[in-house]
Amino acid sequence: QVQLVESGGGLVQPGGSLGLTCVGSGYIFSDYAMSWYRQAPGKERELVAFIYFPGGPVNYGDSVKGRFAIYKDDTKQTLYLKMNDLKPEDTAMYYCHVKVDRVDYWGQGTQVSVSS
Repeated sequence: QVQLVESGGGLVQPGGSLGLTCVGSGYIFSDYAMSWYRQAPGKERELVAFIYFPGGPVNYGDSVKGRFAIYKDDTKQTLYLKMNDLKPEDTAMYYCHVKVDRVDYWGQGTQVSVSS
């Protein structure tokens, strides 16, 4: 059974930093690309970052390029998102995602709030 468990969200002031983690289980972690998505109230879920494999190609949403970084540690079965220079518009629920055998799996989400 595929499970994704996120942690690391919280409240931070504009310009601050946060790190999110996502631990995956129930599948061969190293075999699959993974992503971070976010969803703000009243808005659609959007892609934040995508990674194929550790050290491999990554993609970022335009609004986070140059501020966020995605990492994948297959030995720890953990996906990371390092967020710098956070802005109020980054406030959202952040979700970890993997597609295994054409089925989408999501974590429960972790809330990130950016406010002074």
